[in-house]
Order: sequence, then structure tokens, then C-alpha cells
Amino acid sequence: MGPMPLTQISWQDVQQFPDDGKRYEAIEGEPYVTAAPSLRHQAVSLRLTLTLNAILVEGGYGTLWVAPTGVEFPSTGEGVEPDLAFVSNERREILTDAWIRGPPDLLIEILSPSTASRDLKLKLRLYERQHVAEYWVVDPVEDDVTVWRFGSDPECEQFTDRLPVRVGDEAVGTIDLTEIFRRD
Repeated sequence: MGPMPLTQISWQDVQQFPDDGKRYEAIEGEPYVTAAPSLRHQAVSLRLTLTLNAILVEGGYGTLWVAPTGVEFPSTGEGVEPDLAFVSNERREILTDAWIRGPPDLLIEILSPSTASRDLKLKLRLYERQHVAEYWVVDPVEDDVTVWRFGSDPECEQFTDRLPVRVGDEAVGTIDLTEIFRRD
């Protein structure tokens, strides 16, 4: 028997909320709403998306999804809308017509003042608990990326210059963070 559901408010519940242009998530039984991101956040997100698309999608490793894309964790009824999500070809069975149903290979959150605490605490715990292989927290103020790798030997590293991109244990590319974080 799998883990008991944690939730009072589930991912399925927040999908019934009004279509008001906001992003709704359900974590640890509570609903959360996310405000529209800043232009800085959007610029970093776009550059990261284009770079990851070139490495992961054009490289034939899987599919990349950008917000608002839902990720449901059916074992606990929780669900989120990360900034970016990558699902490898080997795990494409978790893709449904509506959203991703199960832990992606990589989840990425770009910090905003209104979401930083949630991204660094609640989502970190959620992604580790749900066995997401890798979680990146992108900080557009400090111009760095913190990478958590969950598994039998969890690790956390911070990158400010060159960020390796992996699919499973295979290194498949590198991101120049000075380009991602450039201000123009």
C-alpha cells in the first residue's frame, strides 16, 4: 500500500477553482496562489527555456514544459505549477492530455519575492518526498542556481558560472549562467 494522502485540499480540488488567470497549487493539504511574475523573472525563464530546449528537446532526451503546466503527485493528491519541468523519454508515460501525473526528472522554480519561501521550503520538501530526481532553484537577484539531486545519496550544489545539465547520470550539456542572467 502506498503513502496515505496528506491532503484536505488536493490538486484535483484546485483544478475546479475559477479561471481567473492565477496559478493555483496544492501542497501539504493547503491551496496556494501565485501572482504574475516580474519582467526579470520572465526574461530569465525565457533564456533558460530556450537553452534547455536546445540541449534536452533538440538533443532527443525528452520534453520540456513551461508554466503554467500542472504536475500532479497522485500518491498524496498534491500538485504544483513549476516554472519549468522536464520529462525524459524513458518516463513519458507520466504525461497525460491535461498535465504531468507523477514526478518529472527535473523541476525548476525561478524565485520571486512572493514565492521564494514556498519554493525553498514547501516545494523542496515536496519534491524530495515525491522522488523528483533533480530540483533547480534559480535566483535572478543573486544570479545563481541551487541544484538539489534527490536519491540514495542526496546532494545540493550552487552554481554561478557554468551549470551542467544531466539526464539521469549522463551529462548532456552545460548552461552558461552569465548568459541566462544577463541584464539588458
